[in-house]
Amino acid sequence: MNQIVTTHRNTDFDALASLVAATLLYPGAIAALPRQINPNVKSFLSIHKDFFDFPRTSEIDLDSVDHLVVVDTNAWRRLDRLDALKKRDDLVVDLWDHHPGETDLSPTFSCCETTGANITLMVRALKKQRILITPMQATLFLIGLYEDTGNLTFTATRAEDAATAAYLLDLKADLAMVNRFLSPVYGPKQKDILFELLRSAERRKVNGFRIGIGKAKVQGHVENLAIVVRMYMNIANVDAAFGLFESEKRDRCMVIGRSGHDGLNVGQIMQRLGGGGHPAAGSAVLKRVNVDAVETMILDLIEGNQQTSVQISDLMSFPVFTLEADTPMVEAGKLLREKGCTGLPVVDQGRLVGILSRRDFKRLKNQKHLSRPVKAYMSTQVKTIRPGQTPLSAAQYMVKHDIGRLPVVEDDKIIGIVTRSDTMRYFYDLLPD
Repeated sequence: MNQIVTTHRNTDFDALASLVAATLLYPGAIAALPRQINPNVKSFLSIHKDFFDFPRTSEIDLDSVDHLVVVDTNAWRRLDRLDALKKRDDLVVDLWDHHPGETDLSPTFSCCETTGANITLMVRALKKQRILITPMQATLFLIGLYEDTGNLTFTATRAEDAATAAYLLDLKADLAMVNRFLSPVYGPKQKDILFELLRSAERRKVNGFRIGIGKAKVQGHVENLAIVVRMYMNIANVDAAFGLFESEKRDRCMVIGRSGHDGLNVGQIMQRLGGGGHPAAGSAVLKRVNVDAVETMILDLIEGNQQTSVQISDLMSFPVFTLEADTPMVEAGKLLREKGCTGLPVVDQGRLVGILSRRDFKRLKNQKHLSRPVKAYMSTQVKTIRPGQTPLSAAQYMVKHDIGRLPVVEDDKIIGIVTRSDTMRYFYDLLPD
């Protein structure tokens, strides 16, 4: 196995369609499906298993992969169990995405243009290369296109999306099958949640946009919350709507946003919250958060100022006290006590190679070991952050990995350090109790 094709977690129809299209553009490539897929996509695959039976990303031998094709997303964090590939210098990455913007994938090739659906870009390439599309594939592609463009009604829809839909219909795409899988599922659970959103909703004008934000508690798994948010947006008659769905245990909050205004990009807002999407739709999942604080952050992001404009570079401490990799442990211990630090970054010729913390001294068996260099005891699994990221990103990262500090790195050089205390000054409500 040399080539694999994959897409984002919580795979929707546009992502699945793009995945299948990529296997046509890259003959011999294996399509690796994330573990988490949308319920309607899961139903589609269960019916069409004989035709679309893909391995999951967890089943892929990553050591044999030298070419990665990513569709419908542009961020490593949205991929499923592929972190090992991120460290590979010899990996070739091809990127197909309809959300142009900054990417950390370092692609060798990229096709990134603003279209209503990613499959539009893929079909363009298939047409250019005169690759055969079967009626079944055309049906899947049309489902993906219609889902991401709201049947060509979302404001992000482009003329090429409509032309692609016509082309797929010419290829015998089955509209009956399209309607079957795109028909909204709206039952008692969804009805109750919609009423709760409307009851709790606060409608306000922010930066010239009419915004509606509703909150609801959910028990267990509830499907089609995105449909509920769109219905809420239409009923409330706002430019954009956000549903904040807090779990029964209050350990996580799913945020779903929908926009009907060209000037309000919901996908960008969700990216700042750690999720993703496109101009008309997006979502994010936040763990151990205060729902009221999430609402404030969304409003601040729309406003475009206040705390959300703060970056890690504004919070970090510098210059950074560091240890050379060959420093004896006894000297490192003295420096930790002098500086009052619980840990210090370790560098080798200016390059960050590890972190030494006080708990690493517990690994010393006797006094003789104090003469050994810190590189023998330091942790080499260093978590870092870029200066342009947000305090929220830092807080979530430190909580996820149970660490109290993050070296700030730019161009492989450590330029500062940020601690959990630093982030608490700005987003205390977003950290666990």
